[in-house]
Amino acid sequence: MKDTTMNQSELFSFQTAVDPAWIDYNGHMNIAYYVLAFDKATDNMFDRLGLGEAYVTANAASIFAVEAHVTYDREVVSGDPLTITTQLLGSDAKRVHFFHQMYHTTDGYLAATNEILGLHVDTAKRRMVPFPEARAAAVAAAVAKHAGVPRPSAAGRRISLLR
Repeated sequence: MKDTTMNQSELFSFQTAVDPAWIDYNGHMNIAYYVLAFDKATDNMFDRLGLGEAYVTANAASIFAVEAHVTYDREVVSGDPLTITTQLLGSDAKRVHFFHQMYHTTDGYLAATNEILGLHVDTAKRRMVPFPEARAAAVAAAVAKHAGVPRPSAAGRRISLLR
């Protein structure tokens, strides 16, 4: 795992492996399955923050992704073990900004990143609403805890052709 000035064990962590069904005709994991793996890490984070499936069912509210950016840094292949860390970069009353980094678990290299901006949404009205106080506090506490980890260099990147 990549070393930082703060122990990355402070971040949310999710482990999985590259399913053989995720391999494309190029012999590596297809881009769609990177997003699937990141989505599973997102679910893990939401569960730990009390914003997972049980919260959605009980509160008729959820987090919807409004923007996402994925980088593909190094390929992974069938059976490769993956560790995805999730760092909360910021939040406000209705939004949460987070960043996933996918590592090859045994070789330690960065395989991909995923940056997401999520909105807290009333699922009945399909409108953005503030987090309940307890959930806002849980998210803010995680943002504060993760502030000790350096901001990923890929956070905030945009796509463009250099001129």
